[in-house]
Amino acid sequence: MNAKRILDQLMKQAGGSSGTGGTDIKGMVDNLSSQFSSGSGQSGDQKGGFDPKQLLGGGALGMLIGSKRGRKMGGKALKYGAIAGVGMLAWKAWQNSRGGADGDEAREGRPMDHLEGNQQEQRSLELLQAMIMAARADGHVDERERAMLAEQIDEMGADDELHDWVERQLKAPLDALALARQADSPQAAREMYLVSVAVIDDDNPMERAWLDQLASALGLDDQLKRELEQQAVSS
Repeated sequence: MNAKRILDQLMKQAGGSSGTGGTDIKGMVDNLSSQFSSGSGQSGDQKGGFDPKQLLGGGALGMLIGSKRGRKMGGKALKYGAIAGVGMLAWKAWQNSRGGADGDEAREGRPMDHLEGNQQEQRSLELLQAMIMAARADGHVDERERAMLAEQIDEMGADDELHDWVERQLKAPLDALALARQADSPQAAREMYLVSVAVIDDDNPMERAWLDQLASALGLDDQLKRELEQQAVSS
């Protein structure tokens, strides 16, 4: 599979829309929020409308995050940068939760940014799986949206094996314990939670419940959860 290639492109989309690139994130969010609140902008095809996927330049990340029905955007957009910097942000959150302690990669696992080869590919799959599950947590990803997401990932260059894997993830039962078992290290668990935080809507009870289930399944304590969530909004 070529999961790392796809994750790299998702990270690039996230980084470009989080204030680290050329996207006017505040203007987009203000526009989108006002149009949702007024009942307009439901479709990018409407004159003067605003397609939520434009928030992230369209593509698969826009499908995962920006096009969710009824989503309240606002400050949530600020969390997207957590996807782009997931490795170091998750590491920093762990250090903060331990009072600034130095981490041991041999024990904790290496951040995504430090991995190579098969380990990098495996971690990419773990993070992609976490993002897809988080995007599905509100129960509103229908067959049409699944097909569109798979198509967007294919356009990024997914090979046949990765395409089939994505299709399975889009249809698999939401199971936090099964997802947590994919984490190859404590660092991987932190990164999986962080990208999930970036995708979910905090104000949606179903999505918040998913985050709580995932944190428990990953064995994250309350202090670490808070630090990871803080990193998401301050990234």
